[in-house]
Amino acid sequence: MPIDPYILLLLGTVGLAALLPARGTGADVASGASTAAIAFLFFLYGARLSTREAVEGLKHWRLHVTVLACTFVVFPVLGLAARGLEPVLLTHNLYSGLLFLTLVPSTIQSSIAFTSMARGNVPAAICAGSFSSLVGIVVTPLLAAALLGNSGGGFSADSLVKIVLQLLVPFLAGQVLRRWIGGFLTRHKKVLGYVDRGSILLVVYTAFSEGMVQGIWHQVSAVRLSGLLAVEAVLLAVMLTLTWYGAKALGFHREDRIAIQFAGSKKSLASGLPMASVLFGAHASLAVLPLMLFHQMQLMVCAVIAKRRAHDPEAATTPVPPVAASRIAVGTAPRSD
Repeated sequence: MPIDPYILLLLGTVGLAALLPARGTGADVASGASTAAIAFLFFLYGARLSTREAVEGLKHWRLHVTVLACTFVVFPVLGLAARGLEPVLLTHNLYSGLLFLTLVPSTIQSSIAFTSMARGNVPAAICAGSFSSLVGIVVTPLLAAALLGNSGGGFSADSLVKIVLQLLVPFLAGQVLRRWIGGFLTRHKKVLGYVDRGSILLVVYTAFSEGMVQGIWHQVSAVRLSGLLAVEAVLLAVMLTLTWYGAKALGFHREDRIAIQFAGSKKSLASGLPMASVLFGAHASLAVLPLMLFHQMQLMVCAVIAKRRAHDPEAATTPVPPVAASRIAVGTAPRSD
Protein backbone atom coordinates (compact mmCIF):
# COMPACT_ATOMS: atom_id res chain seq x y z
CA MET A 1 0.00 0.00 0.00
CA PRO A 2 1.23 3.54 -0.70
CA ILE A 3 2.81 5.63 2.02
CA ASP A 4 2.36 9.36 1.52
CA PRO A 5 5.85 10.94 1.74
CA TYR A 6 4.31 14.04 3.23
CA ILE A 7 3.04 11.98 6.16
CA LEU A 8 6.65 11.00 6.79
CA LEU A 9 7.57 14.70 6.83
CA LEU A 10 4.76 15.36 9.28
CA LEU A 11 5.93 12.55 11.53
CA GLY A 12 9.48 13.91 11.30
CA THR A 13 8.19 17.32 12.34
CA VAL A 14 6.44 15.75 15.32
CA GLY A 15 9.72 14.04 16.24
CA LEU A 16 11.58 17.33 15.98
CA ALA A 17 9.03 18.99 18.26
CA ALA A 18 9.45 16.13 20.75
CA LEU A 19 13.25 16.47 20.79
CA LEU A 20 13.56 20.24 20.37
CA PRO A 21 10.28 21.93 21.32
CA ALA A 22 10.08 25.70 20.96
CA ARG A 23 10.29 27.40 24.36
CA GLY A 24 10.25 30.95 25.67
CA THR A 25 11.01 33.51 23.00
CA GLY A 26 11.33 30.77 20.40
CA ALA A 27 7.80 29.63 21.18
CA ASP A 28 6.50 33.19 20.77
CA VAL A 29 8.24 33.51 17.40
CA ALA A 30 6.97 30.11 16.24
CA SER A 31 3.44 30.98 17.36
CA GLY A 32 3.49 34.29 15.48
CA ALA A 33 4.89 32.64 12.36
CA SER A 34 2.28 29.88 12.60
CA THR A 35 -0.54 32.44 12.84
CA ALA A 36 0.77 34.25 9.76
CA ALA A 37 1.18 30.95 7.89
CA ILE A 38 -2.43 29.93 8.60
CA ALA A 39 -3.73 33.27 7.32
CA PHE A 40 -1.58 32.98 4.19
CA LEU A 41 -2.78 29.42 3.56
CA PHE A 42 -6.42 30.47 3.55
CA PHE A 43 -5.61 33.50 1.43
CA LEU A 44 -4.20 31.11 -1.17
CA TYR A 45 -7.23 28.81 -0.86
CA GLY A 46 -9.48 31.77 -1.63
CA ALA A 47 -7.34 33.01 -4.51
CA ARG A 48 -7.29 29.58 -6.15
CA LEU A 49 -11.03 28.90 -6.04
CA SER A 50 -12.63 29.82 -9.34
CA THR A 51 -16.01 31.42 -8.75
CA ARG A 52 -17.06 30.62 -12.33
CA GLU A 53 -16.27 26.91 -11.90
CA ALA A 54 -18.14 26.87 -8.59
CA VAL A 55 -21.24 28.37 -10.22
CA GLU A 56 -21.02 25.86 -13.08
CA GLY A 57 -20.75 23.06 -10.57
CA LEU A 58 -24.05 24.05 -8.97
CA LYS A 59 -25.80 22.44 -11.93
CA HIS A 60 -25.05 19.07 -10.32
CA TRP A 61 -26.52 20.18 -6.99
CA ARG A 62 -27.88 16.77 -5.90
CA LEU A 63 -24.40 15.27 -5.91
CA HIS A 64 -22.89 18.20 -3.99
CA VAL A 65 -25.66 18.19 -1.39
CA THR A 66 -25.06 14.47 -0.91
CA VAL A 67 -21.32 14.99 -0.36
CA LEU A 68 -21.92 17.90 2.02
CA ALA A 69 -24.44 15.82 3.98
CA CYS A 70 -21.90 13.00 4.31
CA THR A 71 -19.16 15.41 5.38
CA PHE A 72 -21.03 17.65 7.81
CA VAL A 73 -23.97 15.50 8.97
CA VAL A 74 -23.25 11.77 8.76
CA PHE A 75 -19.61 12.03 9.84
CA PRO A 76 -20.42 14.17 12.93
CA VAL A 77 -23.28 11.84 13.90
CA LEU A 78 -20.86 8.90 13.85
CA GLY A 79 -18.39 10.99 15.85
CA LEU A 80 -21.02 11.66 18.50
CA ALA A 81 -21.92 7.96 18.57
CA ALA A 82 -18.28 7.19 19.43
CA ARG A 83 -18.64 9.13 22.70
CA GLY A 84 -19.53 5.85 24.38
CA LEU A 85 -15.92 4.73 23.85
CA GLU A 86 -14.68 7.36 26.32
CA PRO A 87 -12.94 6.70 28.68
CA VAL A 88 -12.81 2.91 28.22
CA LEU A 89 -11.06 2.93 24.83
CA LEU A 90 -10.20 6.59 24.19
CA THR A 91 -9.04 9.33 26.51
CA HIS A 92 -11.02 12.55 26.66
CA ASN A 93 -8.47 14.43 24.50
CA LEU A 94 -8.24 11.66 21.91
CA TYR A 95 -12.02 11.52 21.66
CA SER A 96 -12.15 15.31 21.22
CA GLY A 97 -9.63 14.95 18.39
CA LEU A 98 -11.68 12.14 16.84
CA LEU A 99 -14.85 14.23 17.00
CA PHE A 100 -13.02 17.20 15.50
CA LEU A 101 -11.81 14.93 12.67
CA THR A 102 -15.44 14.22 11.76
CA LEU A 103 -16.16 17.97 11.44
CA VAL A 104 -13.48 19.08 8.97
CA PRO A 105 -14.08 19.48 5.21
CA SER A 106 -13.43 16.91 2.52
CA THR A 107 -10.25 16.76 0.47
CA ILE A 108 -9.78 18.19 -3.01
CA GLN A 109 -6.61 16.82 -4.63
CA SER A 110 -6.84 13.21 -3.47
CA SER A 111 -10.59 13.02 -4.17
CA ILE A 112 -9.91 14.16 -7.74
CA ALA A 113 -7.01 11.76 -8.17
CA PHE A 114 -8.85 8.69 -6.87
CA THR A 115 -12.01 9.57 -8.83
CA SER A 116 -9.92 9.84 -11.98
CA MET A 117 -8.19 6.52 -11.33
CA ALA A 118 -11.54 4.78 -10.79
CA ARG A 119 -12.99 6.32 -14.00
CA GLY A 120 -15.52 8.45 -12.15
CA ASN A 121 -16.97 11.93 -12.61
CA VAL A 122 -13.84 14.07 -12.17
CA PRO A 123 -15.47 17.52 -12.71
CA ALA A 124 -17.99 16.63 -10.00
CA ALA A 125 -15.18 15.62 -7.64
CA ILE A 126 -13.43 18.94 -8.27
CA CYS A 127 -16.55 20.95 -7.47
CA ALA A 128 -17.54 18.75 -4.52
CA GLY A 129 -14.14 19.16 -2.87
CA SER A 130 -14.12 22.90 -3.51
CA PHE A 131 -17.62 23.37 -2.11
CA SER A 132 -16.77 21.31 0.95
CA SER A 133 -13.65 23.39 1.67
CA LEU A 134 -15.58 26.61 1.21
CA VAL A 135 -18.47 25.55 3.45
CA GLY A 136 -16.07 24.12 6.02
CA ILE A 137 -14.46 27.49 6.71
CA VAL A 138 -17.74 28.55 8.33
CA VAL A 139 -19.42 25.28 9.30
CA THR A 140 -16.47 23.45 10.91
CA PRO A 141 -15.82 26.11 13.61
CA LEU A 142 -19.55 26.41 14.32
CA LEU A 143 -19.94 22.64 14.65
CA ALA A 144 -16.84 22.46 16.83
CA ALA A 145 -18.19 25.17 19.13
CA ALA A 146 -21.57 23.42 19.35
CA LEU A 147 -20.39 19.81 19.74
CA LEU A 148 -17.07 20.13 21.55
CA GLY A 149 -17.99 22.98 23.88
CA ASN A 150 -15.18 23.66 26.32
CA SER A 151 -13.66 20.22 25.89
CA GLY A 152 -11.40 21.29 23.07
CA GLY A 153 -9.43 23.92 24.92
CA GLY A 154 -11.90 26.69 25.48
CA PHE A 155 -14.26 27.52 22.65
CA SER A 156 -15.68 30.98 23.09
CA ALA A 157 -16.67 34.11 21.23
CA ASP A 158 -12.95 34.92 21.15
CA SER A 159 -12.26 31.61 19.37
CA LEU A 160 -14.84 32.42 16.71
CA VAL A 161 -13.34 35.90 16.26
CA LYS A 162 -9.96 34.27 15.69
CA ILE A 163 -11.52 31.98 13.09
CA VAL A 164 -13.00 34.94 11.26
CA LEU A 165 -9.75 36.94 11.33
CA GLN A 166 -7.34 34.09 10.58
CA LEU A 167 -9.39 32.01 8.16
CA LEU A 168 -12.44 33.72 6.73
CA VAL A 169 -11.03 37.23 6.15
CA PRO A 170 -7.89 35.96 4.33
CA PHE A 171 -10.04 33.58 2.27
CA LEU A 172 -12.37 36.39 1.19
CA ALA A 173 -9.37 38.63 0.45
CA GLY A 174 -8.01 35.89 -1.82
CA GLN A 175 -11.34 35.69 -3.64
CA VAL A 176 -11.40 39.46 -4.15
CA LEU A 177 -7.83 39.59 -5.46
CA ARG A 178 -8.12 36.45 -7.61
CA ARG A 179 -8.79 38.39 -10.81
CA TRP A 180 -5.40 40.10 -10.48
CA ILE A 181 -3.24 37.32 -9.01
CA GLY A 182 -4.95 34.19 -10.39
CA GLY A 183 -2.60 33.97 -13.38
CA PHE A 184 0.47 34.30 -11.17
CA LEU A 185 -0.76 31.53 -8.87
CA THR A 186 -1.39 29.25 -11.84
CA ARG A 187 2.09 29.86 -13.29
CA HIS A 188 3.77 29.19 -9.93
CA LYS A 189 1.52 26.37 -8.76
CA LYS A 190 4.39 24.01 -7.96
CA VAL A 191 6.33 26.54 -5.87
CA LEU A 192 3.20 27.58 -3.99
CA GLY A 193 2.50 23.91 -3.30
CA TYR A 194 5.77 23.76 -1.37
CA VAL A 195 4.73 26.93 0.48
CA ASP A 196 1.45 25.21 1.42
CA ARG A 197 3.21 22.18 2.80
CA GLY A 198 5.89 24.17 4.56
CA SER A 199 3.25 26.29 6.26
CA ILE A 200 1.41 23.21 7.51
CA LEU A 201 4.66 21.72 8.83
CA LEU A 202 5.23 24.95 10.77
CA VAL A 203 1.72 24.72 12.23
CA VAL A 204 2.33 21.10 13.25
CA TYR A 205 5.70 21.94 14.85
CA THR A 206 4.19 24.79 16.86
CA ALA A 207 1.22 22.71 18.03
CA PHE A 208 3.28 19.71 19.08
CA SER A 209 5.90 21.93 20.74
CA GLU A 210 3.18 23.41 22.94
CA GLY A 211 1.97 19.91 23.73
CA MET A 212 5.46 18.77 24.72
CA VAL A 213 6.04 21.79 26.95
CA GLN A 214 2.72 21.16 28.71
CA GLY A 215 3.41 17.42 29.03
CA ILE A 216 0.15 16.25 27.48
CA TRP A 217 1.87 13.43 25.58
CA HIS A 218 2.18 11.53 28.84
CA GLN A 219 -1.58 10.99 28.55
CA VAL A 220 -1.21 8.77 25.45
CA SER A 221 -0.21 5.10 25.61
CA ALA A 222 0.35 2.47 22.93
CA VAL A 223 -2.90 0.80 23.94
CA ARG A 224 -4.83 4.05 23.51
CA LEU A 225 -3.25 4.65 20.10
CA SER A 226 -4.14 1.13 19.01
CA GLY A 227 -7.71 1.75 20.12
CA LEU A 228 -7.80 5.00 18.18
CA LEU A 229 -6.59 3.26 15.01
CA ALA A 230 -9.23 0.56 15.38
CA VAL A 231 -12.00 3.14 15.82
CA GLU A 232 -10.81 5.11 12.80
CA ALA A 233 -10.68 1.95 10.67
CA VAL A 234 -14.31 1.24 11.53
CA LEU A 235 -15.26 4.89 10.87
CA LEU A 236 -13.64 4.83 7.42
CA ALA A 237 -15.20 1.47 6.53
CA VAL A 238 -18.67 2.70 7.52
CA MET A 239 -18.33 5.91 5.48
CA LEU A 240 -16.99 4.13 2.39
CA THR A 241 -19.91 1.69 2.55
CA LEU A 242 -22.55 4.37 3.17
CA THR A 243 -21.33 6.65 0.39
CA TRP A 244 -21.22 3.85 -2.20
CA TYR A 245 -24.49 2.05 -1.47
CA GLY A 246 -26.28 5.19 -0.29
CA ALA A 247 -25.49 6.92 -3.59
CA LYS A 248 -26.80 3.85 -5.42
CA ALA A 249 -30.04 3.97 -3.43
CA LEU A 250 -30.40 7.66 -4.35
CA GLY A 251 -30.24 6.76 -8.04
CA PHE A 252 -26.80 8.11 -8.98
CA HIS A 253 -24.93 6.60 -11.93
CA ARG A 254 -21.65 4.76 -11.45
CA GLU A 255 -19.42 7.77 -12.30
CA ASP A 256 -21.27 9.98 -9.81
CA ARG A 257 -21.20 7.27 -7.14
CA ILE A 258 -17.43 7.10 -7.44
CA ALA A 259 -17.12 10.86 -6.95
CA ILE A 260 -19.48 10.73 -3.98
CA GLN A 261 -17.60 7.85 -2.37
CA PHE A 262 -14.17 9.46 -2.61
CA ALA A 263 -15.25 13.03 -1.81
CA GLY A 264 -17.75 12.05 0.88
CA SER A 265 -15.57 9.62 2.85
CA LYS A 266 -12.42 11.70 3.24
CA LYS A 267 -11.20 14.48 5.52
CA SER A 268 -8.75 17.25 4.65
CA LEU A 269 -5.44 17.42 6.49
CA ALA A 270 -4.58 20.75 4.85
CA SER A 271 -7.74 22.44 6.14
CA GLY A 272 -8.03 20.58 9.43
CA LEU A 273 -4.56 21.24 10.83
CA PRO A 274 -4.73 25.06 10.64
CA MET A 275 -8.28 25.06 12.00
CA ALA A 276 -7.27 22.85 14.93
CA SER A 277 -4.37 25.15 15.72
CA VAL A 278 -6.73 28.12 15.96
CA LEU A 279 -9.51 26.28 17.81
CA PHE A 280 -7.55 24.15 20.27
CA GLY A 281 -4.50 26.28 21.04
CA ALA A 282 -2.15 24.42 23.40
CA HIS A 283 -4.28 21.26 23.07
CA ALA A 284 -3.91 21.13 19.29
CA SER A 285 -1.25 18.40 19.30
CA LEU A 286 -3.58 15.67 20.53
CA ALA A 287 -6.48 17.16 18.60
CA VAL A 288 -4.73 16.73 15.24
CA LEU A 289 -3.28 13.27 15.94
CA PRO A 290 -6.51 11.43 14.96
CA LEU A 291 -6.73 13.50 11.77
CA MET A 292 -3.13 12.71 10.78
CA LEU A 293 -3.66 8.99 11.31
CA PHE A 294 -7.02 8.96 9.51
CA HIS A 295 -5.53 10.85 6.57
CA GLN A 296 -2.88 8.23 5.91
CA MET A 297 -5.40 5.43 6.43
CA GLN A 298 -7.83 6.92 3.91
CA LEU A 299 -5.08 7.28 1.30
CA MET A 300 -4.00 3.67 1.64
CA VAL A 301 -7.49 2.21 1.58
CA CYS A 302 -8.85 4.46 -1.19
CA ALA A 303 -5.85 3.71 -3.41
CA VAL A 304 -6.78 0.02 -3.32
CA ILE A 305 -10.49 0.72 -3.91
CA ALA A 306 -9.79 3.08 -6.81
CA LYS A 307 -7.64 0.50 -8.58
CA ARG A 308 -10.36 -2.12 -8.19
CA ARG A 309 -13.07 0.28 -9.39
CA ALA A 310 -11.00 0.92 -12.54
CA HIS A 311 -11.25 -2.79 -13.37
CA ASP A 312 -14.97 -3.15 -12.68
CA PRO A 313 -16.90 -4.61 -15.66
CA GLU A 314 -18.93 -1.38 -15.71
CA ALA A 315 -15.73 0.63 -16.22
CA ALA A 316 -14.78 -1.17 -19.43
CA THR A 317 -16.82 1.19 -21.59
CA THR A 318 -15.97 4.34 -19.62
CA PRO A 319 -13.12 6.47 -21.06
CA VAL A 320 -10.30 7.41 -18.71
CA PRO A 321 -11.00 10.94 -17.43
CA PRO A 322 -8.23 13.28 -18.58
CA VAL A 323 -8.25 15.45 -15.48
CA ALA A 324 -5.72 14.39 -12.87
CA ALA A 325 -5.18 11.04 -14.56
CA SER A 326 -1.45 11.36 -14.07
CA ARG A 327 -1.74 12.30 -10.40
CA ILE A 328 -1.53 8.68 -9.26
CA ALA A 329 1.01 6.13 -10.42
CA VAL A 330 1.26 2.56 -9.23
CA GLY A 331 2.68 2.49 -5.70
CA THR A 332 2.30 6.22 -5.07
CA ALA A 333 -0.24 8.37 -3.27
CA PRO A 334 -1.76 11.70 -4.28
CA ARG A 335 -0.75 14.96 -2.75
CA SER A 336 -1.84 15.45 0.86
CA ASP A 337 -4.83 17.72 1.32
